[in-house]
Amino acid sequence: MKPKVPISVPRKAASPQEARLKPRPVISAARKAAFQVLIAVERGQSHSDDLLRGKAVNDLSVPDRNLATALVLGVLRWQIQLDHQLQTLLKRPNAKLDREILISLRLGAFQLLHMDRIPARAAIDESVELAKQAGHKFASGMVNAVLRKLGTSFFNFSEGSAAELAQAQAHPAWMVERWADSFGLEAASAICRHGQSQPLLSVRLESPAVEAELGADGIVFKPGNLLAAARTVVAGDVTATTVFREGRVRLQDEGSQLVAELAACRVETPKLNEQRILDACAAPGGKTLILAERNPAAHILACESSAPRLEQLVKRLAPLGDRVECRHADATALTEDSVFDLALADVPCSGTGTLGRNPEIRHRLRPEDFARQAERQQAILTTALRAVRPGGRVVYSTCSLEPEENEQVIAAALRTTPNARPISLDSGIEALVADGILTVSGAESLRTCLTPEGYLRLLPGVFPTDGFFIAAIDKNA
Repeated sequence: MKPKVPISVPRKAASPQEARLKPRPVISAARKAAFQVLIAVERGQSHSDDLLRGKAVNDLSVPDRNLATALVLGVLRWQIQLDHQLQTLLKRPNAKLDREILISLRLGAFQLLHMDRIPARAAIDESVELAKQAGHKFASGMVNAVLRKLGTSFFNFSEGSAAELAQAQAHPAWMVERWADSFGLEAASAICRHGQSQPLLSVRLESPAVEAELGADGIVFKPGNLLAAARTVVAGDVTATTVFREGRVRLQDEGSQLVAELAACRVETPKLNEQRILDACAAPGGKTLILAERNPAAHILACESSAPRLEQLVKRLAPLGDRVECRHADATALTEDSVFDLALADVPCSGTGTLGRNPEIRHRLRPEDFARQAERQQAILTTALRAVRPGGRVVYSTCSLEPEENEQVIAAALRTTPNARPISLDSGIEALVADGILTVSGAESLRTCLTPEGYLRLLPGVFPTDGFFIAAIDKNA
């Protein structure tokens, strides 16, 4: 007897009414928040760092907040490569897509290609629904088709040249070519890889007792790479602790801390109560706090040109009382002349040393921006040099890797200030070791970063911090 063959009954098509009643896929809170943040960044409304610290993200559960952060930063880091991969799968590769469609595609593509624990179905379905709910119902089929193709596609990227490295590590080609020319291809590769990874979370402790308190809250540390007061967070959420809310531990990259430590280690005046320090571009205030900590008898003028940032600065520095004056002032327009013992000019810059922390910079920055930045940086440095007394010092710093914002700014400022001369930071390194502020191994690492002029250039990926440039200039007595 022949086996019975089951009869296949055609499925009745859903009626229009049934189709309307079919529940729509639910978009997770994390993906919805990530989508909105990426839209705002794409429009140039704000920076990802500010948005990810905003109320919309902070109100999420801890797992959703972590996922939203990972999605936003991951998409921004890999955006150049994701767009290349997606374009190859479009029917019209050069078609200009609406912002909402493009971000839906990027979110789905990042999850499919870079997040192993995300189910492909969730990544695709929720990206499709994001496009629909953003008003692009008819494009949702394209989003679905492209992401499904992407899930079965293979891409191979080599890194034999600067252009290939840029594509493989999702950086602008012009940017990587500059780094390869200045520092070599190997260093450029390290910089790019640092830009594609989550930077270490470094904190500064008010005292050893704080570490014990945080340990009781489940925070796990390891020693910092450079400074005795620094720690690297291994596990736990520092920002959720009482110690953090009280300001007794603060988030601050070790390179940023080092800038202030090198500035603070040399304030020499006959009478301690007459020390005067200028922090020309003070917000958000982390370096100002170190200057005050290391020079408890000094009076500090902290300037900030942005009113909202000044408001935050005033609040953060309030515990210092009348030791600090917070002033709403442009650092290029200060009228003080030869009154400060020390000036810190930590100037606004392109931020190319912080692409791991601020990945959208690579999408906004253009080569012609460096000249504009340098003009203002030179004006700030020149003003700071005028403001310090004979025998005083200016410490100049940026979180940029670009010579136009670093060596070239100093050279230009020195041409207009003949009574100033650069000083090697090797002496500052020695002083910090002697005071127990800088570890011996940290000092050894820093000496490898000294330029022939005695400046410090910390390359991210090559050195275990964000990218920084630091120089000291003395004003002749």
